[in-house]
This record gives sequence, structure tokens and C-alpha cells, in this order.
Amino acid sequence: MSVFMDLNITAVTDKTKLQSTIETAAHLGYSTVAINYVVEGQQKKQQIPKPQPLAELFEKFPTVQGKSRPIKVLNRLTVVATDASHFRPTNEYKNFDLLAVYPKTEKLFHAACMNYDVDIICIAANEKQPFHCKRSPVNGAIERGVFFEISYAAAIRDPTMKSYTITNAINLISVCKGKNVIVASGAEMPLELRGPYDIANLGLIFSLSEGDSKAAVSTNCRSVVLHGETRATALGIIHTIKRPQPPSEQPEEETPAAKKAKTEVL
Repeated sequence: MSVFMDLNITAVTDKTKLQSTIETAAHLGYSTVAINYVVEGQQKKQQIPKPQPLAELFEKFPTVQGKSRPIKVLNRLTVVATDASHFRPTNEYKNFDLLAVYPKTEKLFHAACMNYDVDIICIAANEKQPFHCKRSPVNGAIERGVFFEISYAAAIRDPTMKSYTITNAINLISVCKGKNVIVASGAEMPLELRGPYDIANLGLIFSLSEGDSKAAVSTNCRSVVLHGETRATALGIIHTIKRPQPPSEQPEEETPAAKKAKTEVL
């Protein structure tokens, strides 16, 4: 059975509304969600929010529909960048399980694909993409294990944004060939959430194949979470050495068969 995830639940100040959104996600069958804190790069003094402790959000996390375990909640930071100085990894970034960037220019999109240490690159949903996604940087991001996110909540709010979302998604997928794509809600309230199978059908409208559509809300999301875990642990590099055997455990050198035979004769 697939494990479905929504890695973009907008962090709102209304605690009750946020709780209700997460409860709805669990009821729809999502096993994991990420609360998304957004930082606007245009601000004169960039303030990195501190994620709300999950223990203060729920005393007991809601149970996932059709499963016997509670929903898993992660914290995510998304940096909206219009200038290279807006994305500056600091110690505050380490407070989040997932790190995303929303590049607003072609130059920053190229840098995000090739250099930025992030898990997710966001594609515009509420406006026309101001640049065309080129194959070279997109392939570079795929090789580094970075994923592209398409969010659909804006398409629910406004017909114009719906057109932007579909157009931008199709343009991206035509370049990446459906690889390393996730679809998330970006929901601010429960009514903006849709079930995972509905999102898999939505992926077909974005020109994803049936398999890629399902992966966009399941296995690809799992890969994003694993990428975030390895990024937080120095890329998951482990150095091992072979423990030398004590002299008593070292095997004795075998005597060649011919020499051994001569010895026995003597």
C-alpha cells in the first residue's frame, strides 16, 4: 500500500485552523504532512521564523485513515528569493526538516538547481512563470536529488491562478520528463485539501503519466524526506574502517602442500 504525503501545509497563525487542516489530511489518507513556513526575501531584515513545537500542536496526533498509526508532521522552510543574498543558509535553517527555495528569476533558478543545498525548488502557481525552465539546470537538479514542487491550492482559489498553475506545470514537465516532481497542496484551510487519488488524477492534467502522477504524492515525497534527512547529517557520509584482528585471532600461515609433504616424510 502506498504512503501518501502532502509536504506543503501553509503555516497559519490560527492554531485551530492549522490543527483542523492536519486532521483533514489524516482523514484523507496522508501519512505525512509538512507545515510550511514562508520567508519573503524582499523584506529588509529577513526574519527566519521559529517552528512551533509539535508537542504544543497536538496532545495526540490524529490517526491516518485506513492505518493504525498517527500522522507524521514535519517542519519546512521556504525562502522566496528575488536576489542571491536572500538565500543564506544559517543555523536557523537547521530547525526545519525540509528546506525549499522559490526562485523568482532565471539566474536564481539556475543557482538553485546547480548549487543551493535544498530539498525542493518551487514552481510558480499564482503567477505566470517569468522565465522558461531550461533542460541543463533541471537535469542538474535531478542528478543532485532535488525535487520540483507544483502546488494546487492557488488553482482552487482563483480561475486565473488555475490557468497559471496548469501552464507552469506543463512547461516544467515537458523539460524534466516527469522526473523528480512532487504535487502538494499549499493549503491554508481544510477545504483546500484534496485526496491523494484526486491529486494523482490532477497530475494527468499536468501531463504526468499515471505512474509519475502517483509517485508525485507518494514515493517522490518519500525521497524528498530522505534527502532532507541526509542533508541534515552531512549528506549522510559514513566512513568505516576494517578493525584489525588481534594476533591470537589471525589465521596461521598455511604451509605449501609440497613442503608440508616433505616435512611429513622426514
